[in-house]
Amino acid sequence: MTTRPRTAVLHRLALAGLACSSMHLLLGGCASEARIDRDIRALIREQNERLREELAEPASQPLGPDRATRNQLDKQPPTNNPTAAELNYLAAPADEDVRARLQRLLTDSRALPERLLSDGPAAGASPDNSAPQTSTASLEVLALEDALHHSQRTGREFLTAQEDYLLAAIRLLQERHLWGPRLFNDTTLALSDNLNDGRTDPALSLINSLRATQRLPSGGELEARWVWNAAEQLREQSTGTYIQSSEIILRGDVPLLRGAGSIAREDLIQAERDLVYQSRTFERFRREYLVDIAQDYFALLETRARIINQIRQLQSLSQFDRATRARVDAGRLEAFQTAITENRLRSAESSLEGLRDAYVLQLERFKVRIGLPVDQQFDLSDDLFALPEPDAELQAAVSTALALRLDVQNSADRLEDSKRAVANAKDGILPDLDLFGEVGVPTDPDDNTGGVAFDNDETAYRVGATLSMPLDRERERLAVRATQIRLERATREHQRLQDNVAVSTRGAVRAVPLARFQLDLAEQQVEINRRRLRAQKLQEDAVDPQQIVDTENDLLDAENARDRAKTRLRTAILGYLLETDQLRVTREGTLQVLPGM
Repeated sequence: MTTRPRTAVLHRLALAGLACSSMHLLLGGCASEARIDRDIRALIREQNERLREELAEPASQPLGPDRATRNQLDKQPPTNNPTAAELNYLAAPADEDVRARLQRLLTDSRALPERLLSDGPAAGASPDNSAPQTSTASLEVLALEDALHHSQRTGREFLTAQEDYLLAAIRLLQERHLWGPRLFNDTTLALSDNLNDGRTDPALSLINSLRATQRLPSGGELEARWVWNAAEQLREQSTGTYIQSSEIILRGDVPLLRGAGSIAREDLIQAERDLVYQSRTFERFRREYLVDIAQDYFALLETRARIINQIRQLQSLSQFDRATRARVDAGRLEAFQTAITENRLRSAESSLEGLRDAYVLQLERFKVRIGLPVDQQFDLSDDLFALPEPDAELQAAVSTALALRLDVQNSADRLEDSKRAVANAKDGILPDLDLFGEVGVPTDPDDNTGGVAFDNDETAYRVGATLSMPLDRERERLAVRATQIRLERATREHQRLQDNVAVSTRGAVRAVPLARFQLDLAEQQVEINRRRLRAQKLQEDAVDPQQIVDTENDLLDAENARDRAKTRLRTAILGYLLETDQLRVTREGTLQVLPGM
Protein backbone atom coordinates (compact mmCIF):
# COMPACT_ATOMS: atom_id res chain seq x y z
CA MET A 1 0.00 0.00 0.00
CA THR A 2 1.39 3.37 -1.01
CA THR A 3 1.26 6.60 0.99
CA ARG A 4 1.39 10.26 0.00
CA PRO A 5 3.05 12.19 2.83
CA ARG A 6 3.07 15.93 2.58
CA THR A 7 6.15 17.74 1.40
CA ALA A 8 6.62 19.13 4.91
CA VAL A 9 7.19 15.60 6.16
CA LEU A 10 10.01 15.15 3.68
CA HIS A 11 11.44 18.50 4.75
CA ARG A 12 11.51 17.32 8.33
CA LEU A 13 13.27 14.16 7.21
CA ALA A 14 15.80 16.31 5.36
CA LEU A 15 16.48 18.33 8.48
CA ALA A 16 16.88 15.13 10.48
CA GLY A 17 19.33 13.82 7.91
CA LEU A 18 21.33 17.04 8.02
CA ALA A 19 21.41 16.88 11.81
CA CYS A 20 22.67 13.31 11.66
CA SER A 21 25.31 14.34 9.12
CA SER A 22 26.66 17.11 11.34
CA MET A 23 26.52 15.17 14.62
CA HIS A 24 29.95 13.63 14.22
CA LEU A 25 31.44 17.00 13.27
CA LEU A 26 29.86 18.64 16.29
CA LEU A 27 31.10 15.94 18.61
CA GLY A 28 34.61 16.26 17.22
CA GLY A 29 34.52 20.05 17.26
CA CYS A 30 33.36 20.14 20.86
CA ALA A 31 36.22 17.92 22.02
CA SER A 32 37.94 19.80 24.78
CA GLU A 33 41.50 21.04 24.52
CA ALA A 34 42.10 19.37 27.86
CA ARG A 35 41.54 15.94 26.33
CA ILE A 36 43.91 16.68 23.47
CA ASP A 37 46.57 17.96 25.86
CA ARG A 38 46.07 14.89 28.03
CA ASP A 39 46.65 12.59 25.05
CA ILE A 40 49.77 14.54 24.07
CA ARG A 41 51.18 14.40 27.60
CA ALA A 42 50.44 10.69 27.85
CA LEU A 43 52.25 10.05 24.57
CA ILE A 44 55.26 12.14 25.59
CA ARG A 45 55.35 10.49 29.04
CA GLU A 46 55.39 7.09 27.35
CA GLN A 47 58.22 8.18 25.06
CA ASN A 48 60.20 9.65 27.96
CA GLU A 49 59.92 6.37 29.86
CA ARG A 50 61.38 4.59 26.86
CA LEU A 51 64.19 7.12 26.75
CA ARG A 52 64.63 6.73 30.53
CA GLU A 53 64.85 10.46 31.06
CA GLU A 54 63.18 12.54 33.76
CA LEU A 55 61.58 15.21 31.59
CA ALA A 56 59.04 17.66 32.90
CA GLU A 57 55.58 17.46 31.32
CA PRO A 58 54.98 20.41 29.00
CA ALA A 59 52.52 22.98 30.19
CA SER A 60 49.39 23.65 28.16
CA GLN A 61 49.63 27.00 26.41
CA PRO A 62 46.31 27.79 24.71
CA LEU A 63 46.38 30.45 22.04
CA GLY A 64 44.56 33.54 23.25
CA PRO A 65 41.88 35.15 21.09
CA ASP A 66 43.90 38.34 20.61
CA ARG A 67 46.96 36.42 19.38
CA ALA A 68 44.77 34.22 17.18
CA THR A 69 42.92 36.96 15.29
CA ARG A 70 45.08 40.10 15.42
CA ASN A 71 45.74 41.51 11.94
CA GLN A 72 44.88 38.22 10.25
CA LEU A 73 42.25 39.81 8.00
CA ASP A 74 43.98 43.12 7.41
CA LYS A 75 45.10 43.49 3.81
CA GLN A 76 47.41 46.30 4.90
CA PRO A 77 48.45 45.73 8.53
CA PRO A 78 49.60 48.95 10.18
CA THR A 79 53.32 49.83 10.33
CA ASN A 80 54.85 51.94 13.07
CA ASN A 81 57.49 54.00 11.27
CA PRO A 82 57.52 57.63 12.43
CA THR A 83 59.16 60.27 10.28
CA ALA A 84 62.21 62.22 11.35
CA ALA A 85 59.98 65.20 12.23
CA GLU A 86 58.01 63.00 14.65
CA LEU A 87 61.10 61.87 16.55
CA ASN A 88 62.73 63.71 19.46
CA TYR A 89 66.42 63.32 20.27
CA LEU A 90 67.54 64.47 23.72
CA ALA A 91 71.13 65.71 23.81
CA ALA A 92 73.15 65.50 27.02
CA PRO A 93 74.15 68.79 28.66
CA ALA A 94 77.59 69.93 27.57
CA ASP A 95 78.71 70.61 31.14
CA GLU A 96 77.50 67.29 32.60
CA ASP A 97 79.92 65.11 34.57
CA VAL A 98 80.29 62.13 32.22
CA ARG A 99 81.52 59.78 34.94
CA ALA A 100 78.59 60.67 37.18
CA ARG A 101 76.17 60.02 34.32
CA LEU A 102 77.80 56.65 33.63
CA GLN A 103 77.59 55.70 37.32
CA ARG A 104 73.93 56.69 37.35
CA LEU A 105 73.17 54.61 34.28
CA LEU A 106 74.94 51.58 35.73
CA THR A 107 73.03 51.99 38.98
CA ASP A 108 69.71 52.44 37.15
CA SER A 109 70.41 49.21 35.26
CA ARG A 110 69.92 47.42 38.59
CA ALA A 111 72.66 45.00 37.58
CA LEU A 112 75.74 45.91 39.63
CA PRO A 113 75.83 45.25 43.37
CA GLU A 114 77.23 47.95 45.61
CA ARG A 115 80.57 46.23 46.10
CA LEU A 116 81.23 46.40 42.35
CA LEU A 117 80.42 50.11 42.21
CA SER A 118 82.69 51.22 45.05
CA ASP A 119 86.14 52.35 43.86
CA GLY A 120 87.55 53.54 47.16
CA PRO A 121 89.59 51.47 49.61
CA ALA A 122 87.43 49.29 51.82
CA ALA A 123 87.93 49.13 55.53
CA GLY A 124 90.60 46.59 56.39
CA ALA A 125 91.43 45.97 52.75
CA SER A 126 94.99 45.58 51.55
CA PRO A 127 96.33 45.64 47.99
CA ASP A 128 96.52 41.85 48.00
CA ASN A 129 92.87 41.31 48.88
CA SER A 130 90.88 39.72 46.10
CA ALA A 131 87.73 41.77 46.74
CA PRO A 132 86.60 44.78 48.76
CA GLN A 133 84.56 43.70 51.76
CA THR A 134 81.25 45.50 51.17
CA SER A 135 77.99 44.04 52.40
CA THR A 136 75.53 42.66 49.82
CA ALA A 137 73.03 41.22 52.29
CA SER A 138 70.16 43.25 50.80
CA LEU A 139 70.70 41.90 47.26
CA GLU A 140 69.04 38.70 46.07
CA VAL A 141 71.48 36.00 44.99
CA LEU A 142 70.84 33.91 41.87
CA ALA A 143 72.80 30.67 42.16
CA LEU A 144 73.78 28.65 39.11
CA GLU A 145 71.22 25.94 39.87
CA ASP A 146 68.49 28.58 40.15
CA ALA A 147 69.52 30.01 36.79
CA LEU A 148 69.42 26.54 35.22
CA HIS A 149 66.00 25.91 36.74
CA HIS A 150 64.64 29.18 35.34
CA SER A 151 66.20 28.60 31.93
CA GLN A 152 64.42 25.26 31.46
CA ARG A 153 61.08 26.74 32.47
CA THR A 154 60.99 30.21 30.97
CA GLY A 155 63.86 30.32 28.45
CA ARG A 156 62.57 31.04 24.95
CA GLU A 157 65.00 28.63 23.31
CA PHE A 158 63.86 25.88 25.64
CA LEU A 159 60.17 26.55 25.01
CA THR A 160 60.74 26.46 21.25
CA ALA A 161 62.52 23.10 21.49
CA GLN A 162 59.75 21.78 23.73
CA GLU A 163 57.13 22.87 21.20
CA ASP A 164 58.96 20.99 18.45
CA TYR A 165 58.59 17.89 20.64
CA LEU A 166 54.89 18.60 21.12
CA LEU A 167 54.35 19.04 17.39
CA ALA A 168 55.99 15.68 16.70
CA ALA A 169 53.63 14.07 19.21
CA ILE A 170 50.64 15.78 17.59
CA ARG A 171 51.69 14.51 14.15
CA LEU A 172 51.85 10.98 15.50
CA LEU A 173 48.41 11.28 17.12
CA GLN A 174 47.02 12.50 13.81
CA GLU A 175 48.52 9.53 11.98
CA ARG A 176 47.34 7.04 14.60
CA HIS A 177 43.83 8.42 14.27
CA LEU A 178 43.86 7.61 10.56
CA TRP A 179 44.50 3.95 11.44
CA GLY A 180 41.56 3.63 13.79
CA PRO A 181 37.88 3.20 12.88
CA ARG A 182 36.63 6.41 11.26
CA LEU A 183 32.99 7.47 10.94
CA PHE A 184 31.57 9.63 8.16
CA ASN A 185 28.08 10.84 7.37
CA ASP A 186 27.17 12.37 3.99
CA THR A 187 23.75 13.91 3.35
CA THR A 188 22.71 14.99 -0.13
CA LEU A 189 19.50 16.97 -0.80
CA ALA A 190 18.75 17.37 -4.51
CA LEU A 191 15.95 18.74 -6.71
CA SER A 192 15.56 17.24 -10.20
CA ASP A 193 13.10 17.72 -13.07
CA ASN A 194 12.24 16.35 -16.52
CA LEU A 195 10.44 18.11 -19.36
CA ASN A 196 7.73 15.87 -20.90
CA ASP A 197 5.57 17.53 -23.57
CA GLY A 198 6.13 20.86 -21.90
CA ARG A 199 5.08 19.53 -18.51
CA THR A 200 7.42 19.36 -15.54
CA ASP A 201 7.73 16.56 -13.01
CA PRO A 202 9.92 17.99 -10.22
CA ALA A 203 11.22 15.52 -7.66
CA LEU A 204 12.91 16.05 -4.31
CA SER A 205 15.39 13.42 -3.12
CA LEU A 206 17.32 12.96 0.10
CA ILE A 207 20.22 10.52 0.36
CA ASN A 208 22.02 9.91 3.65
CA SER A 209 25.10 7.69 3.78
CA LEU A 210 26.52 6.68 7.16
CA ARG A 211 29.80 4.83 6.75
CA ALA A 212 32.70 3.48 8.82
CA THR A 213 36.16 2.78 7.41
CA GLN A 214 39.14 0.84 8.73
CA ARG A 215 42.60 0.65 7.19
CA LEU A 216 44.19 -2.80 6.96
CA PRO A 217 47.75 -3.31 8.30
CA SER A 218 48.96 -4.90 5.06
CA GLY A 219 47.22 -2.45 2.77
CA GLY A 220 43.70 -1.84 1.62
CA GLU A 221 40.58 -0.77 3.46
CA LEU A 222 37.31 -2.11 4.78
CA GLU A 223 34.17 0.01 4.58
CA ALA A 224 30.66 -0.48 5.94
CA ARG A 225 27.88 1.82 4.68
CA TRP A 226 24.25 2.35 5.45
CA VAL A 227 22.62 4.21 2.58
CA TRP A 228 19.14 5.66 3.09
CA ASN A 229 17.37 7.10 0.05
CA ALA A 230 14.07 8.98 -0.01
CA ALA A 231 12.37 10.75 -2.94
CA GLU A 232 9.03 12.48 -3.57
CA GLN A 233 7.30 13.84 -6.68
CA LEU A 234 6.32 17.41 -5.98
CA ARG A 235 3.50 17.66 -8.57
CA GLU A 236 0.26 16.08 -7.56
CA GLN A 237 -0.39 12.79 -9.31
CA SER A 238 -2.93 10.06 -8.95
CA THR A 239 -0.35 7.49 -7.95
CA GLY A 240 1.92 7.27 -4.93
CA THR A 241 4.81 9.65 -5.25
CA TYR A 242 6.91 8.91 -2.15
CA ILE A 243 9.69 6.30 -2.27
CA GLN A 244 12.04 5.23 0.57
CA SER A 245 14.71 2.54 0.63
CA SER A 246 17.78 1.52 2.66
CA GLU A 247 20.78 -0.69 2.04
CA ILE A 248 23.69 -1.96 4.13
CA ILE A 249 26.90 -2.44 2.12
CA LEU A 250 30.17 -4.04 3.21
CA ARG A 251 33.14 -3.50 0.89
CA GLY A 252 36.80 -4.46 1.01
CA ASP A 253 39.78 -3.53 -1.19
CA VAL A 254 43.10 -5.37 -0.73
CA PRO A 255 46.29 -4.88 -2.81
CA LEU A 256 48.40 -7.95 -3.51
CA LEU A 257 51.45 -6.44 -5.24
CA ARG A 258 52.11 -2.70 -5.30
CA GLY A 259 51.19 -1.05 -2.02
CA ALA A 260 50.91 -4.34 -0.12
CA GLY A 261 52.77 -5.14 3.07
CA SER A 262 54.58 -2.80 5.44
CA ILE A 263 54.68 -0.01 2.86
CA ALA A 264 51.00 0.56 3.59
CA ARG A 265 51.96 1.63 7.12
CA GLU A 266 54.91 3.79 6.00
CA ASP A 267 53.41 7.08 7.20
CA LEU A 268 52.58 5.60 10.60
CA ILE A 269 55.98 3.92 10.93
CA GLN A 270 57.77 7.15 10.06
CA ALA A 271 55.63 9.19 12.45
CA GLU A 272 56.40 6.76 15.28
CA ARG A 273 60.11 6.92 14.52
CA ASP A 274 60.04 10.71 14.14
CA LEU A 275 58.71 11.02 17.68
CA VAL A 276 61.61 8.89 18.92
CA TYR A 277 64.04 11.11 17.01
CA GLN A 278 62.44 14.26 18.40
CA SER A 279 62.57 12.93 21.96
CA ARG A 280 66.30 12.29 21.55
CA THR A 281 66.79 15.69 19.94
CA PHE A 282 64.93 17.40 22.78
CA GLU A 283 66.94 15.62 25.45
CA ARG A 284 70.17 16.41 23.63
CA PHE A 285 69.07 20.04 23.48
CA ARG A 286 68.41 20.07 27.24
CA ARG A 287 71.97 18.92 27.85
CA GLU A 288 73.48 21.40 25.41
CA TYR A 289 71.28 24.14 26.83
CA LEU A 290 72.47 23.42 30.37
CA VAL A 291 76.08 23.70 29.21
CA ASP A 292 75.36 26.95 27.35
CA ILE A 293 73.64 28.54 30.34
CA ALA A 294 76.41 27.37 32.67
CA GLN A 295 79.03 28.83 30.32
CA ASP A 296 77.19 32.16 30.31
CA TYR A 297 77.11 32.05 34.10
CA PHE A 298 80.83 31.24 34.27
CA ALA A 299 81.54 34.13 31.87
CA LEU A 300 79.60 36.46 34.18
CA LEU A 301 81.63 35.25 37.14
CA GLU A 302 84.81 35.85 35.18
CA THR A 303 83.80 39.40 34.25
CA ARG A 304 82.83 40.08 37.85
CA ALA A 305 86.19 38.74 39.00
CA ARG A 306 87.95 41.04 36.53
CA ILE A 307 86.02 43.98 37.99
CA ILE A 308 87.14 42.97 41.49
CA ASN A 309 90.72 42.59 40.25
CA GLN A 310 90.54 46.02 38.64
CA ILE A 311 89.15 47.58 41.82
CA ARG A 312 91.98 45.99 43.80
CA GLN A 313 94.55 47.44 41.41
CA LEU A 314 92.83 50.83 41.45
CA GLN A 315 92.97 50.91 45.26
CA SER A 316 96.62 49.88 45.24
CA LEU A 317 97.50 52.45 42.59
CA SER A 318 95.64 55.16 44.50
CA GLN A 319 97.70 54.47 47.61
CA PHE A 320 100.92 54.37 45.57
CA ASP A 321 99.99 57.62 43.76
CA ARG A 322 99.55 59.40 47.10
CA ALA A 323 102.84 58.02 48.34
CA THR A 324 104.61 59.11 45.14
CA ARG A 325 103.21 62.63 45.40
CA ALA A 326 104.39 62.80 49.01
CA ARG A 327 107.91 61.78 47.92
CA VAL A 328 107.87 64.43 45.17
CA ASP A 329 106.72 67.08 47.65
CA ALA A 330 109.56 65.99 49.96
CA GLY A 331 112.03 66.41 47.12
CA ARG A 332 113.05 62.75 46.98
CA LEU A 333 111.65 62.23 43.45
CA GLU A 334 111.45 64.27 40.30
CA ALA A 335 108.05 65.83 39.59
CA PHE A 336 107.60 63.93 36.31
CA GLN A 337 107.41 60.65 38.27
CA THR A 338 103.86 61.49 39.33
CA ALA A 339 102.78 61.33 35.68
CA ILE A 340 103.64 57.63 35.60
CA THR A 341 101.34 56.69 38.46
CA GLU A 342 98.65 59.17 37.46
CA ASN A 343 98.60 57.91 33.87
CA ARG A 344 98.20 54.31 35.02
CA LEU A 345 95.56 55.37 37.55
CA ARG A 346 93.47 57.01 34.80
CA SER A 347 93.89 53.94 32.58
CA ALA A 348 92.71 51.71 35.45
CA GLU A 349 89.63 53.89 35.97
CA SER A 350 88.77 53.67 32.26
CA SER A 351 89.19 49.89 32.24
CA LEU A 352 87.01 49.58 35.33
CA GLU A 353 84.13 51.51 33.78
CA GLY A 354 84.44 49.46 30.59
CA LEU A 355 84.28 46.23 32.59
CA ARG A 356 81.26 47.43 34.52
CA ASP A 357 79.42 48.26 31.32
CA ALA A 358 80.37 44.90 29.81
CA TYR A 359 79.12 43.14 32.95
CA VAL A 360 75.78 44.97 32.84
CA LEU A 361 75.33 44.05 29.16
CA GLN A 362 76.27 40.42 29.81
CA LEU A 363 73.92 40.18 32.75
CA GLU A 364 70.97 41.71 30.92
CA ARG A 365 71.47 39.36 27.98
CA PHE A 366 71.66 36.49 30.43
CA LYS A 367 68.36 37.52 31.99
CA VAL A 368 66.71 37.66 28.58
CA ARG A 369 68.05 34.23 27.68
CA ILE A 370 66.74 32.49 30.79
CA GLY A 371 63.43 34.36 30.68
CA LEU A 372 63.82 36.69 33.67
CA PRO A 373 62.72 40.36 33.68
CA VAL A 374 65.54 42.63 32.54
CA ASP A 375 65.05 44.98 35.49
CA GLN A 376 65.24 42.20 38.10
CA GLN A 377 68.22 42.81 40.38
CA PHE A 378 70.38 40.02 41.73
CA ASP A 379 73.98 39.09 42.42
CA LEU A 380 75.78 35.94 41.38
CA SER A 381 76.90 33.17 43.67
CA ASP A 382 80.32 31.55 43.77
CA ASP A 383 78.73 28.38 45.16
CA LEU A 384 78.86 26.15 42.07
CA PHE A 385 78.11 22.46 41.74
CA ALA A 386 81.11 20.18 42.06
CA LEU A 387 82.84 19.30 38.79
CA PRO A 388 85.60 16.79 39.50
CA GLU A 389 88.07 16.33 36.69
CA PRO A 390 87.55 13.09 34.76
CA ASP A 391 90.18 10.41 34.37
CA ALA A 392 89.54 9.41 30.76
CA GLU A 393 91.45 7.79 27.94
CA LEU A 394 91.00 8.89 24.35
CA GLN A 395 89.82 5.64 22.82
CA ALA A 396 87.50 4.78 25.72
CA ALA A 397 85.93 8.24 25.60
CA VAL A 398 85.39 7.99 21.83
CA SER A 399 83.76 4.58 22.21
CA THR A 400 81.50 5.93 24.93
CA ALA A 401 80.50 8.92 22.81
CA LEU A 402 79.71 6.84 19.72
CA ALA A 403 77.62 4.49 21.84
CA LEU A 404 75.73 7.10 23.88
CA ARG A 405 75.41 10.20 21.70
CA LEU A 406 71.72 10.67 20.94
CA ASP A 407 72.43 12.55 17.72
CA VAL A 408 74.56 9.64 16.49
CA GLN A 409 71.73 7.26 17.28
CA ASN A 410 69.32 9.49 15.35
CA SER A 411 71.69 9.55 12.40
CA ALA A 412 72.02 5.75 12.41
CA ASP A 413 68.25 5.27 12.54
CA ARG A 414 67.67 7.83 9.79
CA LEU A 415 70.13 5.87 7.69
CA GLU A 416 67.81 2.88 8.13
CA ASP A 417 64.93 5.12 7.05
CA SER A 418 66.82 5.87 3.86
CA LYS A 419 67.30 2.14 3.22
CA ARG A 420 63.59 1.57 3.79
CA ALA A 421 62.81 4.43 1.40
CA VAL A 422 64.73 2.63 -1.36
CA ALA A 423 62.69 -0.55 -0.81
CA ASN A 424 59.46 1.46 -0.80
CA ALA A 425 60.44 3.22 -4.01
CA LYS A 426 61.13 -0.13 -5.71
CA ASP A 427 57.65 -1.23 -4.68
CA GLY A 428 56.29 1.54 -6.89
CA ILE A 429 57.61 -0.23 -10.01
CA LEU A 430 55.50 -3.35 -9.39
CA PRO A 431 52.21 -3.91 -11.25
CA ASP A 432 48.91 -3.28 -9.49
CA LEU A 433 46.90 -6.35 -8.53
CA ASP A 434 43.96 -5.47 -6.29
CA LEU A 435 41.16 -7.68 -4.98
CA PHE A 436 37.80 -6.19 -4.12
CA GLY A 437 34.57 -7.55 -2.75
CA GLU A 438 31.21 -6.04 -1.90
CA VAL A 439 28.09 -7.37 -0.21
CA GLY A 440 24.82 -5.43 -0.04
CA VAL A 441 21.61 -6.15 1.88
CA PRO A 442 18.75 -3.81 0.78
CA THR A 443 15.19 -3.38 1.94
CA ASP A 444 12.32 -4.92 -0.05
CA PRO A 445 12.36 -3.16 -3.45
CA ASP A 446 8.59 -3.71 -3.80
CA ASP A 447 7.92 -1.70 -0.65
CA ASN A 448 7.96 2.04 -1.36
CA THR A 449 8.54 2.80 2.34
CA GLY A 450 11.04 0.10 3.11
CA GLY A 451 12.37 1.81 6.27
CA VAL A 452 14.93 -0.45 7.94
CA ALA A 453 13.28 -3.78 7.24
CA PHE A 454 16.17 -5.36 5.37
CA ASP A 455 15.36 -8.34 3.15
CA ASN A 456 18.01 -11.07 3.23
CA ASP A 457 16.52 -12.63 0.11
CA GLU A 458 17.63 -9.56 -1.86
CA THR A 459 21.30 -9.87 -0.82
CA ALA A 460 23.74 -9.12 -3.63
CA TYR A 461 27.49 -9.49 -3.79
CA ARG A 462 30.32 -8.66 -6.16
CA VAL A 463 33.95 -9.81 -6.09
CA GLY A 464 36.75 -9.31 -8.53
CA ALA A 465 40.35 -8.41 -9.20
CA THR A 466 42.02 -5.60 -11.11
CA LEU A 467 45.39 -6.04 -12.77
CA SER A 468 47.26 -2.99 -14.03
CA MET A 469 50.49 -3.69 -15.89
CA PRO A 470 53.35 -1.17 -15.43
CA LEU A 471 53.47 0.19 -18.98
CA ASP A 472 54.59 3.63 -17.78
CA ARG A 473 56.71 3.59 -14.63
CA GLU A 474 59.36 6.13 -15.67
CA ARG A 475 58.63 8.49 -12.76
CA GLU A 476 58.77 5.57 -10.35
CA ARG A 477 62.12 4.40 -11.73
CA LEU A 478 63.49 7.92 -11.40
CA ALA A 479 62.18 7.98 -7.81
CA VAL A 480 64.12 4.76 -7.10
CA ARG A 481 67.32 6.35 -8.37
CA ALA A 482 66.69 9.48 -6.30
CA THR A 483 66.24 7.43 -3.10
CA GLN A 484 69.43 5.52 -3.84
CA ILE A 485 71.34 8.78 -4.16
CA ARG A 486 69.82 10.01 -0.90
CA LEU A 487 70.89 6.75 0.74
CA GLU A 488 74.48 7.30 -0.37
CA ARG A 489 74.34 10.85 0.97
CA ALA A 490 72.86 9.69 4.29
CA THR A 491 75.64 7.08 4.59
CA ARG A 492 78.31 9.73 4.10
CA GLU A 493 76.62 12.11 6.52
CA HIS A 494 76.45 9.40 9.17
CA GLN A 495 80.13 8.59 8.72
CA ARG A 496 81.02 12.29 8.82
CA LEU A 497 79.05 12.71 12.06
CA GLN A 498 80.86 9.76 13.62
CA ASP A 499 84.23 11.20 12.59
CA ASN A 500 83.34 14.65 13.93
CA VAL A 501 82.14 13.16 17.21
CA ALA A 502 85.39 11.22 17.55
CA VAL A 503 87.47 14.36 16.86
CA SER A 504 85.46 16.60 19.20
CA THR A 505 85.52 13.95 21.95
CA ARG A 506 89.29 13.58 21.72
CA GLY A 507 89.60 17.35 21.93
CA ALA A 508 87.29 17.45 24.95
CA VAL A 509 89.38 14.82 26.74
CA ARG A 510 92.61 16.76 26.10
CA ALA A 511 91.01 20.09 27.06
CA VAL A 512 90.55 19.11 30.73
CA PRO A 513 94.21 18.45 31.70
CA LEU A 514 95.29 21.40 29.53
CA ALA A 515 92.92 23.72 31.40
CA ARG A 516 94.14 22.35 34.77
CA PHE A 517 97.76 22.89 33.70
CA GLN A 518 97.05 26.47 32.63
CA LEU A 519 95.21 27.16 35.91
CA ASP A 520 98.12 25.87 37.98
CA LEU A 521 100.55 28.06 36.04
CA ALA A 522 98.27 31.09 36.36
CA GLU A 523 97.97 30.66 40.13
CA GLN A 524 101.75 30.41 40.38
CA GLN A 525 102.10 33.61 38.33
CA VAL A 526 99.68 35.40 40.65
CA GLU A 527 101.70 34.36 43.70
CA ILE A 528 105.01 35.33 42.05
CA ASN A 529 103.74 38.81 41.17
CA ARG A 530 102.25 39.31 44.62
CA ARG A 531 105.58 38.50 46.27
CA ARG A 532 107.34 40.75 43.78
CA LEU A 533 104.95 43.64 44.52
CA ARG A 534 105.32 43.20 48.28
CA ALA A 535 109.12 43.19 47.99
CA GLN A 536 109.10 46.34 45.85
CA LYS A 537 106.83 48.22 48.23
CA LEU A 538 109.05 47.34 51.16
CA GLN A 539 111.85 49.12 49.28
CA GLU A 540 109.61 51.79 47.79
CA ASP A 541 112.14 54.61 48.25
CA ALA A 542 114.79 52.73 46.28
CA VAL A 543 112.53 51.40 43.51
CA ASP A 544 111.60 53.37 40.43
CA PRO A 545 107.79 54.06 40.27
CA GLN A 546 107.66 52.64 36.74
CA GLN A 547 108.81 49.26 38.08
CA ILE A 548 106.00 49.17 40.64
CA VAL A 549 103.45 50.18 38.00
CA ASP A 550 104.73 47.41 35.72
CA THR A 551 104.42 44.91 38.55
CA GLU A 552 100.86 46.09 39.22
CA ASN A 553 100.03 45.50 35.55
CA ASP A 554 101.66 42.07 35.60
CA LEU A 555 99.73 41.13 38.73
CA LEU A 556 96.43 42.25 37.18
CA ASP A 557 97.16 40.27 34.01
CA ALA A 558 98.03 37.20 36.10
CA GLU A 559 94.82 37.50 38.14
CA ASN A 560 92.74 37.83 34.99
CA ALA A 561 94.55 34.87 33.43
CA ARG A 562 93.84 32.84 36.57
CA ASP A 563 90.13 33.64 36.38
CA ARG A 564 90.03 32.81 32.67
CA ALA A 565 91.71 29.49 33.44
CA LYS A 566 89.07 28.73 36.10
CA THR A 567 86.32 29.37 33.56
CA ARG A 568 88.15 27.29 30.96
CA LEU A 569 88.49 24.35 33.34
CA ARG A 570 84.82 24.39 34.37
CA THR A 571 83.78 24.65 30.74
CA ALA A 572 86.15 21.85 29.70
CA ILE A 573 84.70 19.43 32.25
CA LEU A 574 81.14 20.19 31.15
CA GLY A 575 82.27 19.91 27.53
CA TYR A 576 83.71 16.45 28.20
CA LEU A 577 80.45 15.29 29.78
CA LEU A 578 78.46 16.71 26.86
CA GLU A 579 80.67 15.35 24.09
CA THR A 580 80.59 11.85 25.55
CA ASP A 581 76.87 12.26 26.36
CA GLN A 582 77.39 11.38 30.01
CA LEU A 583 75.73 14.64 31.05
CA ARG A 584 72.35 14.13 32.67
CA VAL A 585 69.74 16.78 33.45
CA THR A 586 67.19 16.46 36.24
CA ARG A 587 63.51 17.22 35.86
CA GLU A 588 64.17 20.62 37.44
CA GLY A 589 66.76 21.41 34.76
CA THR A 590 69.88 21.13 36.93
CA LEU A 591 72.92 18.89 36.66
CA GLN A 592 72.34 15.33 37.85
CA VAL A 593 75.32 14.00 39.79
CA LEU A 594 76.66 10.74 38.38
CA PRO A 595 78.04 7.94 40.53
CA GLY A 596 81.67 8.73 41.20
CA MET A 597 81.26 12.48 40.94
